Amino acid sequence: MASTNPLAPKADQESEGSFQNTADMTAFVQNLLVQMQTRFQAMSEGIVAKIDEMGSRIDELEKSINDLKAEMEVDSPIKPNPEEDKPSNESS
Repeated sequence: MASTNPLAPKADQESEGSFQNTADMTAFVQNLLVQMQTRFQAMSEGIVAKIDEMGSRIDELEKSINDLKAEMEVDSPIKPNPEEDKPSNESS
């Protein structure tokens, strides 16, 4: 009588194989997501570090510019406006 239902064991094997494929795929996707999250986190930290570095450089540049301005004011007295030195050429 076992020969009357030859598909029964095969159906059980297919459902077990299908379950195993689903479990394998789930594990694969979870592993892939963990890897992506790790890489994304590393990239995010790198970007934030670069932004902080650029902010520090901008601050240093602003300080240097202000120092140069202050040095220029000390080295040379304030010059009068060039337009004030020109004689007026108004003829009526």
